[in-house]
Amino acid sequence: MSRLAHLRGRLAHELDRRPTVRAVAPGLLLVFGGVLAFAGLLDAVWENDDVSLFDQPVLAALVASRGALATAIFGVITAVSGPIVLPAIVAVACLTWARVRHEWWRPLLLMGAMVTSTAISVAIKGIVARPRPPLDTMVVPGAEMSASFPSGHTIGAATLLLVTWYLVVRRYRSTARQVGWAVGTVVGTLAVGLSRMYLGYHFLTDVLAAIALAVAILGVVTIVDRLHTLRGRPQR
Repeated sequence: MSRLAHLRGRLAHELDRRPTVRAVAPGLLLVFGGVLAFAGLLDAVWENDDVSLFDQPVLAALVASRGALATAIFGVITAVSGPIVLPAIVAVACLTWARVRHEWWRPLLLMGAMVTSTAISVAIKGIVARPRPPLDTMVVPGAEMSASFPSGHTIGAATLLLVTWYLVVRRYRSTARQVGWAVGTVVGTLAVGLSRMYLGYHFLTDVLAAIALAVAILGVVTIVDRLHTLRGRPQR
């Protein structure tokens, strides 16, 4: 234990001497972890092995378990997290945030993250060009015919929740608030991802890949924000 404590002390000392490294290290870990997870999922999809072997069984199980109430609830969730409603919610929230709090930096970060998530999702969909699940598994057959990998709804919702969580945690240090936002982020992301599979529009790997990309985007946001703070610029 003493050796471990000594190593921790040396690491802390070295990081104190290099504030830039200390600032970007957490974000780099998030980017690395998110990209690595995404790469593994993409490889599984291309090779049709590993995690992708669960795609069809999970989809079939969810389709078989459908009920009227759950379908209605997940339909609302998927509509709210879609490409029309979610951007409108984010735009209104960021404008309200900037106006009420008299700051532009954090709302700008959130908007930038959302635009980035959309651009990445569209680009990867075009490159991978993975077909959607069969029409007979969709609640509304043919309602969504764009490429399937990754899930655009999930990456949008996960990015919004993760980045908002980070921005709130950075501003408010209370444990209760941090835990509350963390739980809300996990539940919200899983609800959106599950809704996409339950309604038959995506496979499990589509949803997991979207979450991995959202984690990487969060990492970029933390790097930009912490460097901004390190340079002593006002959080406005």
